[in-house]
Amino acid sequence: MDSEPPSPPAQPSLPWRIGSAIVMGFVGGGARLFMYGANSTEVHGLDGFLRTLDRRKYSARRERGLITGQTLPARRLAHSPLGGLFQPTMIEAIRLMSRHPFTTPYSPTTSAPPADPSPTSPDITDPFSSPNHTYTYSTDGVDTFPAPSAYANRRYSWIHIFPEGRVHQHPQKMMRYFKWGVARLILEPDVCPDIVPMWIEGTDQIMHESRTWPRFIPRVNKRCGIWFGENVGGEGNTVFNELRRKWRELVEEDEKKEERSLAMGVLSDGLKYGKEAVALREECTRQVRRAVLAVRRKRGLPDEDAKAGLVETWRAEGGKREGKMEDGSWVKEA
Repeated sequence: MDSEPPSPPAQPSLPWRIGSAIVMGFVGGGARLFMYGANSTEVHGLDGFLRTLDRRKYSARRERGLITGQTLPARRLAHSPLGGLFQPTMIEAIRLMSRHPFTTPYSPTTSAPPADPSPTSPDITDPFSSPNHTYTYSTDGVDTFPAPSAYANRRYSWIHIFPEGRVHQHPQKMMRYFKWGVARLILEPDVCPDIVPMWIEGTDQIMHESRTWPRFIPRVNKRCGIWFGENVGGEGNTVFNELRRKWRELVEEDEKKEERSLAMGVLSDGLKYGKEAVALREECTRQVRRAVLAVRRKRGLPDEDAKAGLVETWRAEGGKREGKMEDGSWVKEA
């Protein structure tokens, strides 16, 4: 008889936590020094956001996840060719926004044990795997990573998103349409997360896509600003909770029809491509964009063209995916 696999640890190992604290402290301290020392930076609405973080200080007391989002990213260094709305990392993100540790125990009737209990990429020790069970996930069926959602202290995590999905630097600070992944992070967790929209500007000037040599050096003496909006998610009579209610009805209907239950973050073809499911994701994404626009308006910028939030508007870019566009914006795959 197969023995039950041991429970995953409540948190990463002490050396891992120490290393993480050192890296994050170094990066955060360096970024703060650069933003306030080499540039002029102002922050608005920070007190309310800090109160939200204070309520989340202890993982065991968290009641829901937290989503923050910004636009106008300056540059991201890596782009995964394995991206997409239904990629495995999206499942992990949804589970991180939920309560319970999520594991994938090995079952001899449904899966085979991993040939190598250590991940092939990256070269780190996997604390979960053994010949009889695994708490890992793969992005392409070949590589193996420890599953972030398997740790108990990562329940109801905080995820920061870039909903435009690429570098987009517009002279009038207009936004592209938002990608649907943000809708999955809101609709599918076990409870509605807190959603704090943000508006960040100035970082696009620090690393503008039109910069000349030396491109790798950030520019200084730029004016930057961060505006935090009010929490538009959480419990209560919000548009997102109404959309979540409709989503749960779709899931229950699908599970009843297929006579099986779906694991957290896993979708059937009907929930991926069905007309009603697609419509819910579109509306949820539209509401997130409206929340960011409200912060943009609070910052003092004029209302943008209503067509800016439509996919069809940006199809006018034609086959050109990067560089300077006809409207004067700069776009780069992120």
